[in-house]
Amino acid sequence: MAGLAGMLGGTGEVNVQGEVVQRLDVEGQLAFERCLQETGQVAAMVSEEQEQIVTVTEDTSHPYLAVFDPVDGSSNIDVAVTIGSIFGIYRRTVEGPVNAETFLRPGTEQVAAGYTLYGSSTMFVVATEAGVDAYTLDPDSNRFRLTHASVRFPEVCAYYSVNEHYFDLWAPGVQRGVGELRTNCATRYVGSLVADFHRNLLKGGVFLYPGDSKNPSGKLRLLYEAAPLAFVAEKAGGAASNGVERILELMPEGLHQRTPLFVGNREAVAKIGSAIANS
Repeated sequence: MAGLAGMLGGTGEVNVQGEVVQRLDVEGQLAFERCLQETGQVAAMVSEEQEQIVTVTEDTSHPYLAVFDPVDGSSNIDVAVTIGSIFGIYRRTVEGPVNAETFLRPGTEQVAAGYTLYGSSTMFVVATEAGVDAYTLDPDSNRFRLTHASVRFPEVCAYYSVNEHYFDLWAPGVQRGVGELRTNCATRYVGSLVADFHRNLLKGGVFLYPGDSKNPSGKLRLLYEAAPLAFVAEKAGGAASNGVERILELMPEGLHQRTPLFVGNREAVAKIGSAIANS
């Protein structure tokens, strides 16, 4: 629909990440802001597309904080490849005004997280303490229907997803870990984090975005990309690490802090961590 609605291409602007803003990024940001404001539950939000927090209200009756990437995989918009949205929800823990420091909390404190996938079908995947469920949009009723209850990562890691173009820039431990995956798994890489994560969740696999010699901290954002998907992964029996530490235990030092990410099949994530530790 983006092509028909005139939403393809960039705006000519650059966001706080140093990335070209796509027209659909802008529409996605506005849609998230509008919907979250209308819930009457969200006090403030943090987004990939905004340098500072977006305050909805200082009314303490709004008990939640939201973090999100409104359009993940936006570089794929113009070629009709699957994209998505990522979100995490925290309880408000301060009585006074919300500020940037209010959001600097470990992912373990999320009360819910998930993503929406826009591909051959539109799917909404949400994780809570109770587990992970996936809903598919029924276009006839315009309602989401539960299609995958109590989703769990398959025990066998069938796939690994990584851009191997950067292999020579990775640390020796990461190279060794990927080399081990090659012997047992097939490569599947879309280039949209949500799309790769979703396939690995249903089919069994692991997603990797390591740091490298040019970008030691990787490129994915801890607060609104890595932590929410780590929450989903762990509630589905998987794991998420930066190669050394559990993602959900990392304390963000800034709203847009980046991190390496290894997420998916628990055994595969552990083996990668072992390869890094023993390098």
